[in-house]
Amino acid sequence: MSFPPLPRPAVQALRRSQIREVANAGLGREDILAFWFGESDQPTPGFIREAAAQALSAGRTYYTHNQGRLDLREALSAYLGRLHRTPVGVERLAITSSGVSALMVAAQAILEPGDRVCVVTPVWPNVAEIPRVLSAQVTPVSLESRNGRWSLDLDRLLAALTPDVKALFLNSPNNPTGWTLAAEDRQVILDYCRRLGIWIIADDVYERLVFGPAASAPSFLPLADPQDRVISTNSFSKAWRMTGWRLGWIVAPAPLQEALGVLLEYNTSCAPDFVQEGALAALTRGENAIAELRADLARARDQVLGALRGLPGVDAPEPDGGLYAFFRLDGCDNSLDLAKRLVAEAGLGLAPGSAFGDEGEGWLRWCFAARLEKNAAGLERLAAFLR
Repeated sequence: MSFPPLPRPAVQALRRSQIREVANAGLGREDILAFWFGESDQPTPGFIREAAAQALSAGRTYYTHNQGRLDLREALSAYLGRLHRTPVGVERLAITSSGVSALMVAAQAILEPGDRVCVVTPVWPNVAEIPRVLSAQVTPVSLESRNGRWSLDLDRLLAALTPDVKALFLNSPNNPTGWTLAAEDRQVILDYCRRLGIWIIADDVYERLVFGPAASAPSFLPLADPQDRVISTNSFSKAWRMTGWRLGWIVAPAPLQEALGVLLEYNTSCAPDFVQEGALAALTRGENAIAELRADLARARDQVLGALRGLPGVDAPEPDGGLYAFFRLDGCDNSLDLAKRLVAEAGLGLAPGSAFGDEGEGWLRWCFAARLEKNAAGLERLAAFLR
């Protein structure tokens, strides 16, 4: 008997990254204007890089605590307390090697094969695929584009949260749409999930990147009791321009922390010491850098959304936060093919909407966290392509 060397069926069924597929189509071409990945085109602020470089030069290359250095967790506790005006104790915190690792470890802690989860979509593919890696069943609940904005039908979400659902995965501000959960909906969702014992896993990576005066997006952390089934995952990647550093964190009930420490040991053991030193600088000295990034993003959003809306056949709803314009073209029914055509014919790199689930088909994502002149050149190429 022959036994083919194949992965298990759940892994074979995982979606391939269509963003990477489009990016691979442009590999080797120096003329591509790329807006496909979710990151700023400017490097990490110098004071963060210098702090990490000094730690590396000093030989800080040894193992640390599974859940992160205590001084970093204390700084994170203070930061979250200021931001959300509610105590977030060190005993509820774990440092992870990236935000996606935070999502994976959180899911590993609570999901078993066959569990049902609900995911608000369209969404960054990792959020929906991580439960599938663990052989859970995923039920999408789609956002809707209405009157130039994205919205969540709260009644439809609650109807999907039946007693057999183990967890709700919710990303707000949302990648790719920029939709942000309304403050008044937080308590309704929390009360409903609390009553049924449903976990809430909130991907809060874009919480600081909101348009308007608020310091952050509405969060479950100020509303939830420390013992509620609420987990917040986050990352240093976006707000501090640290995408390549691969460092994140988890806020979870204290009784979960011992299990998280064990899982972190078996996933990555710990985050690098010198990288944590950079994160410490970000938390303690990074508010001006976040303010500058938010101002840059607001200008870029207005530039890109304004230009897109001036093009024929383009629908571009307003994002409430994040880094992205999520828009569609009349007649587009295969966003992956369109994205590849834009690479080949216009030298323009965008992410296909289908990368974010079936609900994103027909749409394209533009990461506008770029210098204004780069956005302008990309917009010119799109306009020429459409002509």
